Amino acid sequence: MKIKAAEAALAHVEDGMRLGIGTGSTAEEFVRLLAEKVAGGFRIEGIPTSERTARLCLELGVPFRSLEELPELDLTIDGADEVDPQLRLIKGGGGALLREKIVACASARMIVIADETKVVDTLGAFKLPIEVNPFGLLSTRRAVEKLASRLGLSGEIVVRTASDGPFMTDGGHLILDASFGRIPDADALSSELNALPGVVEHGLFINIASLAIIAGPAGARVLTAR
Repeated sequence: MKIKAAEAALAHVEDGMRLGIGTGSTAEEFVRLLAEKVAGGFRIEGIPTSERTARLCLELGVPFRSLEELPELDLTIDGADEVDPQLRLIKGGGGALLREKIVACASARMIVIADETKVVDTLGAFKLPIEVNPFGLLSTRRAVEKLASRLGLSGEIVVRTASDGPFMTDGGHLILDASFGRIPDADALSSELNALPGVVEHGLFINIASLAIIAGPAGARVLTAR
């Protein structure tokens, strides 16, 4: 299903585009398909949203540059951990949410590619990643907990770990994973998190995606915001 979504998204990529290239398992399928077209003479200038994606592009021969060199992009294609009917997203399961959001917002359009298991009526079953500064970590986590309580949200908020200690993002930050279960007002939570000192970014992508390509056993379908 991930390959089906990636194939459908590739039809939106035009020769010569400045293209944001996402992170995650579905985005990696897209990179592999894109590499085949590039090998056949297709021209793009890619901006990877993570070091992991940059390494894959280098390995497969997909040309890429930095966002400093290309600050405005035509299109970003990226995956999502959850998609709701308004095309609001939870992203950041792989820890690249800050760069993903920067690249998406530097683009004229963002297309989400996902399989049908990622479509939900209400965001929140997937843990919400919140990227935070290591300085003042405990204070920031307590502030997030108080904010969640004010909005009627509950659930464990933990520091993400890796095999050798705390998980570190490409930007040198930590991730708080919030298990809210259900987020009735994603817009309010997004705004409130943005206002907290210590929060660098969060995985709620609001009013960013233009459309979503959702793949299932019967093929790919397109979602637009209701």
